[in-house]
Amino acid sequence: MSEYVKAWQCIGCGKIEAPQTCVGVCQDRRVEFVYADEHRELQLELARERSRAAKLAALVRQLAGTTPHPGEWERCYRALAAQASRLLATLHQDAAGPEC
Repeated sequence: MSEYVKAWQCIGCGKIEAPQTCVGVCQDRRVEFVYADEHRELQLELARERSRAAKLAALVRQLAGTTPHPGEWERCYRALAAQASRLLATLHQDAAGPEC
């Protein structure tokens, strides 16, 4: 989890606890920052989770939009269950990361 770095930023000149040329209207207010590498890491994690959610949503849409022919519900159910199992296994492998 990212930790915030608390600092002061001038609303006039924009300085962040460092001497800079001021335009004469300095007024400091408290701001929060995160480290860029932590931000990038969270962006990558968010992208992975969005990808996982999209794959699961596609499966749910397929399930919701499927109407088996009369007498074929069990075959249809088993096919969708197998597809869901494969997807869950893939998502689990992706979440676990590469093997060492």
